[in-house]
Order: sequence, then C-alpha cells, then structure tokens
Amino acid sequence: MRSSLTFDDISYAMETTQVLLEPDRRIDTFGSTNFEFHLITESMDRVDEVRIREGRIEAERPRILRPEGYEDLMFEGFGEQAEAFADWFRENGNPAFLKYGFNFAARDVVENVVHENIYSVSDRVVEDIRGKNSPMNAVLTGVDDTWEISLLKFTLEMIEKSHEINVFDFKRRGLL
Repeated sequence: MRSSLTFDDISYAMETTQVLLEPDRRIDTFGSTNFEFHLITESMDRVDEVRIREGRIEAERPRILRPEGYEDLMFEGFGEQAEAFADWFRENGNPAFLKYGFNFAARDVVENVVHENIYSVSDRVVEDIRGKNSPMNAVLTGVDDTWEISLLKFTLEMIEKSHEINVFDFKRRGLL
C-alpha cells in the first residue's frame, strides 16, 4: 500500500468501486449499525490473482452536527488512506446530505487470495452471500492498492441512502 495518495488516486477509486450486492438495511437512526462486507480486488501485477477482503463496518448512531459541519467525520480503523480521503471529500464531496456526524470503524478484516478471474470470483461471492439472506451484507469490487477508499465510498453511499429515513426519525421525535 502506498503511504501517500493523490486526489487522482482517490477519484479513480471512487469512480471504479462498484457495489455488487447492497445491504437491505440502512444506518439506524438511534443505534449503531454493523455491515458485513466482502471487497473483491484484482492484482495490478499478476493475472488472475484476486484478493477478497472480508470484515465489518460499524456505523455509530447519527448525531446532529454543530455548525462547523462535517469536520467531525472520522474513519476509525481505516488507516492512512482515511485522512487523504477526508481531504478529498472536503474538496469534492456533497456536504448537503451530511447533517450529522458518523464514526466508522473497519474491524476484523481478513484477506484471502484466489487465482481465478475477478468476474467468476465476484459471481461466486455474490451468490454465496445472497444464500445467507443476511440484510447487513455487502459485496463490492474496487481497486487493490486503494481498497480502503472503496470501503469509504460504500460508507458514504450508505449515509446518503439512510439520510432521508434518519431525518424523518429525528423530526418525528422533535429533534430537528
């Protein structure tokens, strides 16, 4: 893994990351949420070498932000790439959907390398995960050397998809 990322590296990872299987559930408004992920990446140096990373992403309950906005956004457990991503997001992100703060943590990440093409690996992993019928599982494809950025993109998409429900819940309880 490279220690310093450029905005181009981050943009490329954001553009090429795909969610192949999205969780059925969203981020809970008044409790923490745990997503299980399977991130599939292809080696840039070797033909038919695919890395499957599995782990958990924890989203703490949303909190209403102070006026300074999303400066509180933290990505615990994501490593060095998180700081570069936060800088990129401040410049390129859409702050309109971030009305409250989140802390994300990537936990229990394990890696397996298989020697097949990425398409058959992706198809097999999606089929296996669908068979588990778990509403909190996600399958992604991304870029190997910026795989953490792929996870960060996924978390931002989950924020965006959860936002309307979370705002409704806050309003219903008189908090907004």
